[in-house]
Amino acid sequence: MTDIERYNAAPPPAQRQLSPEAQAALAAGRADSTRRAYREDREAFIKWCAQRDVQPLPATQDLLIEYVTHLTITPRPRTGRPSAPSSLERLLSAITTMHAELDLPKPETKGARTVIAGYKHQLAVDKKPGGRQRQAKAALPPALRKMLDILDRDTLIGKRDAAMLLLGYAAATRSSELVGLDIGEPVECEEGYMVQIYRVKMKKFTDSAVPYGKNPATCPVRAVRALIGAMREAGRTEGPLFVRIDRHGRIAPPMMRHGKAIGDPSGRLTPDAASDVIERLAEAAGFEGRWRGHSLRRGFATAAQRGGAPMVRVARQGGWADNSTSLARYFDEGDPWEDNPVMGL
Repeated sequence: MTDIERYNAAPPPAQRQLSPEAQAALAAGRADSTRRAYREDREAFIKWCAQRDVQPLPATQDLLIEYVTHLTITPRPRTGRPSAPSSLERLLSAITTMHAELDLPKPETKGARTVIAGYKHQLAVDKKPGGRQRQAKAALPPALRKMLDILDRDTLIGKRDAAMLLLGYAAATRSSELVGLDIGEPVECEEGYMVQIYRVKMKKFTDSAVPYGKNPATCPVRAVRALIGAMREAGRTEGPLFVRIDRHGRIAPPMMRHGKAIGDPSGRLTPDAASDVIERLAEAAGFEGRWRGHSLRRGFATAAQRGGAPMVRVARQGGWADNSTSLARYFDEGDPWEDNPVMGL
């Protein structure tokens, strides 16, 4: 048998798959949210190909152009609008990485990306959603104070939300990093708390020193201590630091759907639930724009830059890489009023 005959007799590349164990190990290298999004993107792509009797893998450049074009003109059931440019860019990554996982040649995506660029440009010209990148508003100190003023800090849920705001800000956490903390992980010392945080993007732990604040009402150390003390009084001395609490002050009340228990049995908040807390407080304070958990992280970086903190120290505190381009953007932006070039003309 010749080499060509052996190749033709072998299973087609699209049928070669990693073992379930290898697939799980590979998937563990991505964030949970990314894994879910990639899985949904891949399933939708394969379903679309099946409906048209087209072989999805290996994907040709023309196939990807057709698929992306289809998504730019087809409303999604949930929103009633076509997919956003950022969603299209993610799905290309999902399809590209699927090829790599199946040991297939990397698909050519240049044409599809050109379609996305034109789509994004037209959305911007037409002033439609998706044409402008949506960024979470930066939670600067004045905004934090207004959100804190809304809370009833005599209640357990008020203590939890205050600690989330202040610790999330002082340690510049992502929502997933914040809710991942357990009760015993903030280690109290003379200067405040030393908190070891697993930084999901860097995939390593960093130590963030959280000092006492000058004002007790905005002090992250006092807020965390108050929460831990209240949790202890409620019988919680271990497990997640930030948990579900109902309006009656019950910790980790059962959550049911169609008669089945859902959610973390320990009551740990999800990243989305933590972001919802920030959104709810911002709305109650009368703020406009998009407020999510990332508002705390962005607010920390922006305020630190305006306060003159060295970029490397900001990076080490918040778990950014020393050469982080996302952090550099905050430093490059500066204060739009203080650093405004028009003022000197």
